[in-house]
Parts: sequence; structure tokens; C-alpha cells
Amino acid sequence: MAIKERMSGNEAVAYAIMQINPDVMPAFPITPSTELPQFVSNYVANGKIDTEFIPVESEHSSMSAAIGASAAGARTLTATSSCGLAYMWEMLYVAASDRLPIALALVNRGLTGPLNINCEHSDSMGARDSGWIQIYAENNQEAYDNFVMAYRIAEHKDVMLPIMACMDGFITSHAVMNITLLEDDVVKDFVGEYKPEHFLLNKEEVMAIGPYGVSNYCMEAKRAQAQAMMNAKQVILDVAEEFEKISGRKYGLFEEYRLEDADYAIVAIGSACGTAKDAVDKLRDKGIKAGLLKIRVFRPFPAKELAEALKSCKAIAIMDRAESYSANGGPLAAELGAALFKYKNQAEVLNLMYGLSGRDITVEDFEKVYEDLADAAVNGVKEDAEYRYIGIRE
Repeated sequence: MAIKERMSGNEAVAYAIMQINPDVMPAFPITPSTELPQFVSNYVANGKIDTEFIPVESEHSSMSAAIGASAAGARTLTATSSCGLAYMWEMLYVAASDRLPIALALVNRGLTGPLNINCEHSDSMGARDSGWIQIYAENNQEAYDNFVMAYRIAEHKDVMLPIMACMDGFITSHAVMNITLLEDDVVKDFVGEYKPEHFLLNKEEVMAIGPYGVSNYCMEAKRAQAQAMMNAKQVILDVAEEFEKISGRKYGLFEEYRLEDADYAIVAIGSACGTAKDAVDKLRDKGIKAGLLKIRVFRPFPAKELAEALKSCKAIAIMDRAESYSANGGPLAAELGAALFKYKNQAEVLNLMYGLSGRDITVEDFEKVYEDLADAAVNGVKEDAEYRYIGIRE
């Protein structure tokens, strides 16, 4: 029986962790993810879970300890944000190349100067090529659901890769929303026990984790890792289908909102999609065929599926909450733009930057984007409008 609750995003993910009861959680506090290890350590102290909680001296140590625990055969997780993720940088690549299914609750925060503690996707987008699966949440419900599904994806025998379950700092992590929880035993049965095939403490098998890879073999290891990421796409869909049976909530690689007959589409990630949906509804009431494509899974990147979903649109705005300083747009714009070209989508495309360092974006801002798309569909995209910032003081 579903449980109705009101929780912040951090509390919701921590509750999912409590229900899963993983073996080991090393963690170091950093805003706005600090509440996550705080909640989990309270669960441990109160005897609600028997997770081994390890306070460490830095985020680099946190991921190092997670790698050691996972290599030993333990179901492992950690949490961080922003420069905490940057401090783990070296170890992110180690975790992925060692094929360790670690779960990371990432609360997105700007990784930048000047110092800022608010929402941005620059931390996770900076790590997009590290070999981790990346799944994003629009709201607290999705943050909870994504973490319940995380281990089922990461630990699948055809995947065995670490996974980042991402949510927007403060907007999702600290805002309290209505949420529907699953019962403890339902989550426990769904996630199951972790039974690794190869691990360091297996006395029946002699093995090494992360040995030096000579040129004769290292490239094959990277190819196998790439195949695992390709495999993850179908596994994510299969796990979501099973999750729908126990929750009634449907997930895919992305969400199409009123997109089936849309002339104009916005593509975005995270909490801003809720605001965009309000704009879509207002415009639909006026007879304007607006739609939204919300990216849920960024790694593996569903290039072909996205191009197919957008094939009938006349104009598309790709909206990034992270700057890649390419002088052309952000990470999503680069990847989706390449996909649209590869699959011969002829829509006009705007590459828009929004919400950096927690800057608000409103329904009216999105309505203006749709106006610009309608103009671009008729008159083409002006060169000075192709890549620009939304909501900035010029």
C-alpha cells in the first residue's frame, strides 16, 4: 500500500537509502547534499539500518573508500555536490573503469567561480565522460524513484557500472513536496540482495581490481566498458517497466509532454521542466502547438530516440543549465545537436543557456522561448540568437 508523505528531495533519497539498507556509505558533507549523509547517519544511530557509515576527511577519500568497499563485494553509495564531485574526479574514472556499481546521490550545484552554492548542472556535466550512468530528476518523487531503481540498473550483469542519481540543488533537494513512498518490504524485494560474481573477498577466486593496463589489453577493457554503457539503455527501460508494476509510475529515457503533435519543442533537464510544462499548458490553451521533451537519462545518451521524438517539430530550443565554454552552447546542445544532424532532423535549433548559479526561470521566460521558436520556424534563426542566455541583465 502506497504511503503519502511530505518530504524534501534530500529526505526522500535518504528514505530510499534506508529502505534499501546498503552495506557501506562513506561520505563528506558539502552544501546542498549535506543532509543526505546526516539523515543516513541518524538512521544508523537509531538502529533502523545496519549500513557501515564512514565519515572521511574529504570527497576524494569518500570515493576512494567507496571503491574499496565495492571492490570487496559490498553494496556501496555516497553523496556529494559541486566541488565535492570535482575533488573525486580521479576516482570517478577509477570506479567506472573497475566496473563497480556504486550509487552516487548527486545534488547538482554550480562548479564555478565566483563561488556559488545554488543549482547548476556544471558538476555532473563536467563528469559526463567519466563512464558513470547519469539519471536526472524533475522533482522529489522522481528523486526517490530514481534511487530505488539505481542499484537494479548498476548491478545488472550486463552493465556493472556506477550510477549518478542527480537532482537540482535547493530547488529539489530542500523544497518540501508531496510524495508517495513505497512500503519497505516492497522496496527490499524490488532491489534484492547484492550478489557480486567477482569481488576481492571471495576466497574461491584470486583477482585484482584496477591493475596496470598494458597497451595490449587496455583498449579492450575500454571497449568492454563502452559496451556496458550501451547495454545500460535497455536495462534502464526494463527496470523502469518493473518499477511501474509496483508503483504505477512510468519512466523512460526521457519524458514527452504534449509532444506528439508539437510544432515547437523545448528540451531541458531537471526541475525547470515543471515550469516549462505550465508554459506549454498555457500556450496549448491558446491553440499554439508547444511541447516539452524532458531528458531523464543523459548517460547513456539516447541520441536516436531523441531525434525520433523530435522529428516532426519545426523549431527546437535546447536548454542547458551548464556552460561548456565552447562558444556554441552547453553540453546538451552539443550532444543533441549532433544527434539531430546525424538523423537528418531539419528543425531550426536554438541553443539557450538558463538558470546558472540558481538564477530563476519563469513561465513567462519559457513562453518567450516558444515565441522565438515560432519566429524561427518561419524566418530561420538569426546568427546572434542561435546561442544566447535567458534571463540575464545585458
